[in-house]
Amino acid sequence: MAKNKKFNVQGVDILLYQERQNDYISLTNIARHKDSAHTDDLIKNWMRNRNTIELLGFWEYIYNPNFKPVEFDGFRKQAGLNSSVMTPKRWIENTNAIGIVSKAGR
Repeated sequence: MAKNKKFNVQGVDILLYQERQNDYISLTNIARHKDSAHTDDLIKNWMRNRNTIELLGFWEYIYNPNFKPVEFDGFRKQAGLNSSVMTPKRWIENTNAIGIVSKAGR
């Protein structure tokens, strides 16, 4: 069963989601602090950044034996371009990522 905990970072409550001994930090909580009306856009823009894609890919290379490096290379080449669109769901589905979990909002 998943457990949720909150911790406070510089006055902002951030959700820590725990599932099967893995911890996930809520990107939505962090984005909500910046702009509560456009959290999805903030996350998409963060995910199309080349540095973000490279960090996520590097983490997956290390910790995920089922990661798809060929798909990752395609995303890395597109990262940062104006035509690039990336969402957590797309990243997970295409690369078999385990470092990010995407859950539908309420």
